[in-house]
Amino acid sequence: MPEEAFRDIMFQIQNGWIIYILAVLSVGYLIYSFYHRSRLWKLGQRDDTFSNLGKKTKAFIYSATIDGIIHRKILTHPYPGIIHALIFYGALLLLLGTALDIISHFIVEFLTGNTYLAISFLADLGGVMIIIGIVLAAIRRYIQKPDRLDNIPADAIGLSLIFIIVVTGFILEGLRIAATAEHYQLLGTYAQFPVMEWAQWSFLGYGFARAFEGGAHLLGWYQGLWWFHSLLIIGTIVYIALAFPKLTHIFVAPVNAFFRSTMPKGALRTIELEEAETFGAANIQDFTFKDLLDLDSCTRCGRCQDNCPAYLSGKPLSPKKVIQDLKDLLTERGPVLLGSKAGDNPGENGRQMIGDVILEDEIWACTTCRACQEQCPVFIEPINKIIEMRRNLVLEQTQFPETAMGALRSMEQRGHPWRGTMATRTDWADGLDVKLLSEDSNVDVLFWVGCTAALEERNMNVAKAVAKVLQAAGVNFGILGTEESCCGEPARRIGNEYLFQMLAQQNIETLKGYGVKKIVTACPHGFNTIKNEYPQFGGNFEVWHHTEFIAELLKQGKIPLARSLDKKITYHDSCYLGRYNDIYQEPREILHAVTGASPTEMEHRMSKAFCCGGGGGRMWMEEQIGRRMNQIRTEEAIKTNAEVLASACPFCIQLFEDAIKAVEAEGTLKAMDIAEIIAEAIE
Repeated sequence: MPEEAFRDIMFQIQNGWIIYILAVLSVGYLIYSFYHRSRLWKLGQRDDTFSNLGKKTKAFIYSATIDGIIHRKILTHPYPGIIHALIFYGALLLLLGTALDIISHFIVEFLTGNTYLAISFLADLGGVMIIIGIVLAAIRRYIQKPDRLDNIPADAIGLSLIFIIVVTGFILEGLRIAATAEHYQLLGTYAQFPVMEWAQWSFLGYGFARAFEGGAHLLGWYQGLWWFHSLLIIGTIVYIALAFPKLTHIFVAPVNAFFRSTMPKGALRTIELEEAETFGAANIQDFTFKDLLDLDSCTRCGRCQDNCPAYLSGKPLSPKKVIQDLKDLLTERGPVLLGSKAGDNPGENGRQMIGDVILEDEIWACTTCRACQEQCPVFIEPINKIIEMRRNLVLEQTQFPETAMGALRSMEQRGHPWRGTMATRTDWADGLDVKLLSEDSNVDVLFWVGCTAALEERNMNVAKAVAKVLQAAGVNFGILGTEESCCGEPARRIGNEYLFQMLAQQNIETLKGYGVKKIVTACPHGFNTIKNEYPQFGGNFEVWHHTEFIAELLKQGKIPLARSLDKKITYHDSCYLGRYNDIYQEPREILHAVTGASPTEMEHRMSKAFCCGGGGGRMWMEEQIGRRMNQIRTEEAIKTNAEVLASACPFCIQLFEDAIKAVEAEGTLKAMDIAEIIAEAIE
């Protein structure tokens, strides 16, 4: 292997410095375009975007490594993930080679010998990866045309420019190698500088060089293509700057990843009710800085849409479309709001954000299942924007579904959303000898029963099962009984922040009055609210979902299992237990303990589980558009040939009961809570 291999940078190129000046100017224009666009984000309301910068820096470093470099999230979808990885890693290798060339040429020369040969090989490898990635991307976008992708001219132009730059780069490399070899042969120094031998490490460029070898006017062709290739790169940078609103994600996505929220996944933003002048978002400027930054970060990859149960069941909601429609509105209204001459007068067009840009049916279709945010590789939060628009509809415009109105009124008047029930908070506990804290507050654990388990007939059996398991394990627990009120979760997700805060503060006062430290809940929605949202109002408690608590009791050997259940079970991950709080294994451990086998998994499971349709207040709204989500999920469970469809959420259980009847599967499939299953194994 040659010891002193090197590259004659800018070989036979006159006035090449012009390109460097143009490059600086084009990059400067790109930076200006970025700054100009960033002014629109400042139209948003103040939030905590710039707080906890130390914590965000640590999270960003981790995310940049796991999600950026390693491509954890991106590669969960293999085909598009591989395409992105090829282009991303290929670009890194090419940029690395270019940067090292510049450093070696202008600062300190080090690209000689084996180092030069290795960098040459890696740069060519990077270029080949990009070409393969571009070809695969073009096939996917323009031949396969998956539903989640929408193509705009900027996509085709961007892919074409990258492809042409890389291909002309390889052709240019081949011409340079052939022209350089010819030059040294004419000088009689080829033995000292065996360019073609060195060039074998630049394997694709070498292939072109062999094709050009011996051709006429090599130097002229090389010089002409050098200027074309260089000016094409400059032009591409200028094009990106000019088309910035369409291509913002290239630069904004990493910024968005840095500023992602440090709040718990299950917590919504709080409205300072006494200070707020308006409630929710009726106009684009009513969103926060981070919300507007989200809009420009969207890569339009469609992963959110592919995993949205509302979209998949035929509802008019697509998280991607919501984000893109809001981005278009920001582009349209932003200059006007900034007082830019580029904008029209504020009265022109007159499109309303809610109703014209985003339809009310889109806003109310969301189950807040978090599938969109779980799949988004750049940490965009569609749910926050939908909730803010709901808040405006509910608190400002008093426009919301009639059935939701009934639930809200019942929460306000009766402390629970089940307006038709005649049951009391303690009927389910008849004959179980369960303590009431009002009679004996000396307990280790408070069992927060929740509205549905306490008042809805089917789920009373779940409350009984939890109590029996706790009693069998010797846990000293009690309940609030009639002093327990709705945790407020449905009110907050529907958009009535005022009612939520009223209920939350009332419950926190009650809990603190009894000195409660540890809480076990039978509902993922109540669990998430008390654990992740009550701390916003000073309610800091140790909160367990009953699957976590039971799994821990099993590990400690405190639950006496009388028998093993010979049942084939499939398990449904509820959204607020799984995606919101990452509780996936504990329910499966319980099922394994009582059956001796792992549950049979459905097609959509764990972080990709399909929503039952009850979240986001949808439990109290009619599902009139598209297919019912609970039936889609139940049909998926039927395909596993399981006897039991297990879950750990009262909303899921109730909706699955309805769906099993609707699809006429009562004789083959039964919906059961995890607590009911283990209670059966104890008895």
